[in-house]
Amino acid sequence: MKICIFGAGAIGGYMAVMMKRGGVDVSLVARGPHLEAIKQNGLKLILDGEEIVERMPAAKDPRELGPQDYVICGLKAHQAWESAEQMVPLFGPDTAVVTAQNGVPWWYFHGLDERFKDFRLQSVDPGNRQWNTIGPQRVIGCTVYPATEIADPGVIVHKYGNQFGIGEPNRTDSERVRQFGAALEAGGLVPKYYDDIRDDIWIKLWGNLCFNPISAITHATLDVIATDPGTRALAKNMMLEAQAIGEAFGATFRVDVERRINGAAKVGAHRTSMLQDVDKGRAIELDALLTAVQEMGRLGGISTPYIDCVLALAQQMGRSHGIYPTFPEEVVEEMPKVAVAS
Repeated sequence: MKICIFGAGAIGGYMAVMMKRGGVDVSLVARGPHLEAIKQNGLKLILDGEEIVERMPAAKDPRELGPQDYVICGLKAHQAWESAEQMVPLFGPDTAVVTAQNGVPWWYFHGLDERFKDFRLQSVDPGNRQWNTIGPQRVIGCTVYPATEIADPGVIVHKYGNQFGIGEPNRTDSERVRQFGAALEAGGLVPKYYDDIRDDIWIKLWGNLCFNPISAITHATLDVIATDPGTRALAKNMMLEAQAIGEAFGATFRVDVERRINGAAKVGAHRTSMLQDVDKGRAIELDALLTAVQEMGRLGGISTPYIDCVLALAQQMGRSHGIYPTFPEEVVEEMPKVAVAS
């Protein structure tokens, strides 16, 4: 089995080392100092104080690596959109693409048997770039739970977690998902199989869509947002709006909103990924986490006043810092507007 990690950052690098150690034929697409360090010294993972170094093919140009059985896209949502065409040399007739991004995925409506079947979400895939270039039929959905970081070029530090949710968009129990899960298990990772991966996408997104933008705007840590009466109420109302949207399109929420917020509070003084991106001047992953939820609300005729307000503030904050929009202006201008369903 050949697996290429497209975007071998903190999560992709962790997966690469673990699966390589488990005997999988792994290659990497990376860039910059990180790529050079991997080529010279191998990819190092610090896991429970142990240093694990694995050498594997790594390149900036995917054409050097050739067709794969699986491509794991470890880029952020806006980066994945920008890079869609670059993945093509990695595709064979049966190559599966594992989408390991946060937020609403571009393929969300593929395989649904409702009246919005195969609807294209322009907030995360303007111009249908990924839909047309990758194709939703290649996709295996994936939710990512480990916490990792790049300590230095070529060095990944694992903090906690080893579970990955996986599932087919069309809700089938496929052999390719089982084989991918076996590759994860071979490296000591834990796959959790879902009849509908969208359910797990929503559970993870549920917190990200409120805690990330609120923290980016206020610079408050997760424990503060989840316990301060004002921000807790705001987060809860955003989550209730999102739950109504998810359920309208068939998702099931296996925990209640209070339990989800209390769980976030227990994490402690965590700085969300969006707050970290703001601090470092990196593009914020706002569209996949929140704009897409708003777009789905418009599609389903569901009012989202709390989401609308926080999204508008976060967008303006991002523009003032030069870290939003994440898509080229000429593409955004051409994005069709979603009419409210009657």
